Amino acid sequence: MAKRNLKNAVVVITGATSGIGRATALAFADKGAHLVLAARKQDKLDDIQDACIERGGLANTIQTDVTNGASVKYLAEHAAQLGGGRINVWVNNAGVGAVGDFLDTPLEAHEKVIRTNLLGYLYGAHAALPFFVEQGEGVLINNISFGAWFPAPFAAAYSASKYGLEGFSQALRGELFRWPGIRICDVYPAFVNTPGISDNAANYTGRNLGKPGLAIEPEKVADAMVSLAQNPRDHLMVGLTAHATRVAHAVSPNLTRSLAARFADLFLGIRPEQTPTSGGLFEAGPGNRTTGADPRQRQALRFAGAALAVGGLAYLLTRPPVRQSQLARKVF
Repeated sequence: MAKRNLKNAVVVITGATSGIGRATALAFADKGAHLVLAARKQDKLDDIQDACIERGGLANTIQTDVTNGASVKYLAEHAAQLGGGRINVWVNNAGVGAVGDFLDTPLEAHEKVIRTNLLGYLYGAHAALPFFVEQGEGVLINNISFGAWFPAPFAAAYSASKYGLEGFSQALRGELFRWPGIRICDVYPAFVNTPGISDNAANYTGRNLGKPGLAIEPEKVADAMVSLAQNPRDHLMVGLTAHATRVAHAVSPNLTRSLAARFADLFLGIRPEQTPTSGGLFEAGPGNRTTGADPRQRQALRFAGAALAVGGLAYLLTRPPVRQSQLARKVF
């Protein structure tokens, strides 16, 4: 099948100012797409707009809060107006996280994660699909992550949102069988080197989470997004970890969950203390970087992470808990 030409294609990207969203905007700009970029802060949007134009793309920006359905609907209507009535590709990418014991994490933080990661994608699909149906074609790309099948202990709302997105995409894909030209594409990145955890995520663990170590670069996920726009398919995993955890969880979900929980507990037990923070959960932070750590720092973290994995996996299942969560204190 021939790849679709993205020259002048109208591409909407949410969460476009940092991390995967920023890398994706630049990747589509390289293809000459007409970009409509959305995020919460206008100054950050201005920055990525300039960067995309420098790369050869036509870029417009619309300040958008994806937790507000009316705001997302306006984004779609304005994008279609800019595109002469059409939207070719819609990338649901905006996402947030909150790390911490379930009971130590404020309820409003859990709600914000669900509203952004799950309802934000639902709002995006609900806004874009009427244009796709009218056109008889269109590509909706959902950036889900391998968290769709791999549980994230100490990030319960994040897991709920990702598991929910998997079901949402599957149901929507089935419902749209009457429009074969409309494609729902899901991308599942492994750990990605973005500012997402270290800088932007809410952190209620009381521990410094550090920078991402064993992680793929956001440009690799961006390339996957472009690939899906050119040659749509239902699922695309990015990174070895995504493939490995998919197999591991399918073979032994209980063991996988136990390993994930104990590794997270061990990791948090050795991290330095830090004052809890809501990060960029409720208000976008000032940064507009694509990556979370420089190459030299990441190389050191790779070695450290590999050493920790090799030395720790052998006894993780029998080691007593390093930390005692609030949930454990209340139950036991």
